[in-house]
Amino acid sequence: LFRSEQATPAYTALNPNQTVPLLVEGDFRLTESAAILKYLAEQCGSSAYPADLRERARVNALMDWFNTGVMRDLAYGVVYPQVMPHLRRADEAAQQAHLAWSRPLAQRWLALLNDHLLGDGRPFLAGRRITLADYFAIGPMLLPELLGEDWARWPQIRRWLRGLKARPGFQRSHR
Repeated sequence: LFRSEQATPAYTALNPNQTVPLLVEGDFRLTESAAILKYLAEQCGSSAYPADLRERARVNALMDWFNTGVMRDLAYGVVYPQVMPHLRRADEAAQQAHLAWSRPLAQRWLALLNDHLLGDGRPFLAGRRITLADYFAIGPMLLPELLGEDWARWPQIRRWLRGLKARPGFQRSHR
């Protein structure tokens, strides 16, 4: 992403959207991280994507919540314009105005996550066990760390992230 490799002709031939991630299985191509996670979970019968309709709906809602509000205001509003040169505003005054406008919006989502979704000390977003919602959400929630965020202001988010980072799968994939 930092080198815009998703815009190369070879990648564009696979995914004209020029977005990541992309799953390729033979002639089957699937974009959008939430769809990919759900597809893979269905393929292997993962308990992280509950079979119970209401539990699954809750997981879907959480994934959508992160994908819309959190990604828009935290990732695209605050983090990306500071770490991805092609998303930085050309004029420094415009950059600072954009960040000043975006930060309170992102902080609202973080407060909801900290105080309501995780505020009762639950170990995972949908309750007592890990779900696709947690796997999906950790990506955007790691982004502020690129800017030095230590999560001290958000103790429930910090606790949740520490728990996810301690899992063997996280350790293997983030070497």
